[in-house]
Amino acid sequence: MSIDVPIQSMTPLLELQGLRKLYGDRLLFDIDHLRVGTGVAIILTGANGAGKSTLLRVLAGLESAELDEGRFCGTHFTLSPYPRDLRTRIVYMHQHPVMFSTSVEHNIGYGLAARGLAREQIRERVEDAMAWAGVGHLRNTPPGRLSGGEKQRVALARAKVLEPRLLLLDEPTSNLDGPAREQVIALVPSLTATGSSVIIACHDRDLIGLPDVQRVKLRDGGLLVR
Repeated sequence: MSIDVPIQSMTPLLELQGLRKLYGDRLLFDIDHLRVGTGVAIILTGANGAGKSTLLRVLAGLESAELDEGRFCGTHFTLSPYPRDLRTRIVYMHQHPVMFSTSVEHNIGYGLAARGLAREQIRERVEDAMAWAGVGHLRNTPPGRLSGGEKQRVALARAKVLEPRLLLLDEPTSNLDGPAREQVIALVPSLTATGSSVIIACHDRDLIGLPDVQRVKLRDGGLLVR
């Protein structure tokens, strides 16, 4: 089964052919063709256990899988070994993000520091990310004192500040309700504004119903356009 997502440029951001994931003798998914354009948002649905989270983790290089052919920005790549360059261009956000017991500001800037950016560059980009996520007032707060919604917004800021070409979000609203959930959903449309693409695995009806998104379903090992 294949999926062809509308693109905004001649060259797709990501294109895969023959992507298969097995657990022993069990075939979790077998995707003939996956094509993702630039600046698009894709909502990935499917039953529990269908393989949504696993697919995101495979795309991020966190799990192994078989791949016949892969291209990112037109350049061939393999999943094993996973290219170092893709680790800086594809970012995965876990359903339950882990944070350091320091401060919001430090957590958001950690990835930039690990990449060796200058302190002033880190400060400017972290300020922008905190303003985008609405967490600037929490800059010195230890993550252990944050609410669930605040943690998710900090995690989104930590992912966005890395300026990935492809952002993979695993159930970003699953443990939220009320205003906290609405605040996280409100951030999603702006993720593609700068040309990045985003794939969101979820069951959230409001996320699924967002305008200007491509909705696909992982079922029986294949991807179906909804």
